[in-house]
Amino acid sequence: AAAAAMYKQWIPNTNFETASNWDKGRVPCASDVVHFEKNKVVSVFVRSPHALTDMYLPLNGELVLAPGAGFAAFDGSWDPGCDSGATVRFADAEHHAWFDPMLWKAVSPGGELEPGRRIFSVDEERVPCHYDDVIFQPESSFRVNVDSSRRVIHLRSISLMGQELSSPEAWAGYLRGPSAPLQFHGNGTLQVTGTGCPDKSGCACGNAPDGHRICTALLGASGKQCPAPACQNPLQPLGHCCGVCGATISLDFTPDFDLQKYRDRLVQALLSQPKYASVWMAISKVHTAQTFLGVIPRSSTPHIQIVLIDDEAGAQTGTAAEQMAADIMEDIAQHGEALGISSSKMEVATSSTFSGQTGSHALSRITAGMVLGLLFGLLLLGGILFLYRKGKLRLPALHLPWPWDRAEDPASPVPASDKGFDNPMFDMEPPSAVAGEEVLQETAPKDHQVFYLNPLYDASETET
Repeated sequence: AAAAAMYKQWIPNTNFETASNWDKGRVPCASDVVHFEKNKVVSVFVRSPHALTDMYLPLNGELVLAPGAGFAAFDGSWDPGCDSGATVRFADAEHHAWFDPMLWKAVSPGGELEPGRRIFSVDEERVPCHYDDVIFQPESSFRVNVDSSRRVIHLRSISLMGQELSSPEAWAGYLRGPSAPLQFHGNGTLQVTGTGCPDKSGCACGNAPDGHRICTALLGASGKQCPAPACQNPLQPLGHCCGVCGATISLDFTPDFDLQKYRDRLVQALLSQPKYASVWMAISKVHTAQTFLGVIPRSSTPHIQIVLIDDEAGAQTGTAAEQMAADIMEDIAQHGEALGISSSKMEVATSSTFSGQTGSHALSRITAGMVLGLLFGLLLLGGILFLYRKGKLRLPALHLPWPWDRAEDPASPVPASDKGFDNPMFDMEPPSAVAGEEVLQETAPKDHQVFYLNPLYDASETET
């Protein structure tokens, strides 16, 4: 996962002399009958000579014999520890999966275990990453299931039978040989690139698409559930199957950042101190998925993830990791710019941590999402109203009493008679509608339909 490649060694084997490869838990002896399942494909490395009473071989498989190794018929002579013969069956090797973290270990280039610097890997990085070197033990046979969510599994190199294959051409030549189909099976294809990580800030492992396979294989040994953590609200590092107690630090970096140098700095300056003897550290580049409004996938952002856990127990669980995380943050505050670190964020979960302390970041993200959602809804509603008022949007089935319509008074009802009006200057009761109609018929010209009654005018005066 770091800029320098790591060496991952495959642990299981299908050797004849490995006691766990037999159903009786022991290597077959002279009076035993050896039985390989007829339809099980297998490659078996034989290191030494063996005498057997009988042996049933599979229809498709191979026995790889070391110099001096072989089989001979039992001649009936006494064999210590093998008084009564039995049928000894070879165990099924089909279930050994490439994406099982329990079947890999980190080693040095020579095959020895990596020196104990209290460095560990998150679960996805315990399986070989894109730029790692894979080692299958020399003088050993194996069979591994490479089922994957990816069509191609990239690696830097593969060592088999003591021979390192570090170029695409060399690996392609090996795949054409007779042993490769017996050693690798499944829908995935291993591809050797021969190239390391080109970025000094590190390269992401690349096993995220098969993260579910890794966790399924890992949790299968513990009843398919994570152990109960000793802290409230445990942290969930990216690439890790279960929550942890301790601290995580997320770093944003500039082009000047060097992952390998920074890891060495932390190991030498902090992790090697006696007060942090119980602390374990994992550091690698990871990609965080970015979303719009917390729902719509947008992109992924690379950052450096530091995970700190410790061996403390009880009320002290995570406290040493928390203190080291605080020292890292202080170092970043003083030297972060020179180290190529632009920003950092720390989260802590210990036995004494209150739930609100570690959950505040998640709460703020939820609150921000709710506020953004409310603003988006208001903008959408405002846009609909604007388009409706402009006549760009028709809502025939919806009638809303708009506030601005209240300023427009409705027209006064038309009086029963629209033929005239009352003069307030004359104090008299208005004529009835019928009388008005009679006066209209008597006084109004036939070709003029509009008139008014003048209370100051007396019609009787005109007659005299």
